[in-house]
Amino acid sequence: MDLNRNQFFFIGLMVLLIGLQVRYVSAYVLNPEATKFLAERTGQSSPTSTLLTAVAAPRKVLHPPDWLPWCLISIGAVLCLHSLAMPKPG
Repeated sequence: MDLNRNQFFFIGLMVLLIGLQVRYVSAYVLNPEATKFLAERTGQSSPTSTLLTAVAAPRKVLHPPDWLPWCLISIGAVLCLHSLAMPKPG
């Protein structure tokens, strides 16, 4: 399947916006269900959840590396510029 100009621009714009979001958010805190799901998939021990500990269950905090937003922003910008250099569809 060949990607046309509009699809390249859309993908580039989405990657660019995700890069900006990662740039301005310093950490992501997962909810208890996502933390439990991640612990089960990675093989780490997950705390037992009861009704009383469900509110105060430990949550996983993700800190993206410093290079990730700049990488996403640059890839998104290159894809957007590449789409503008492509011939128009139709």
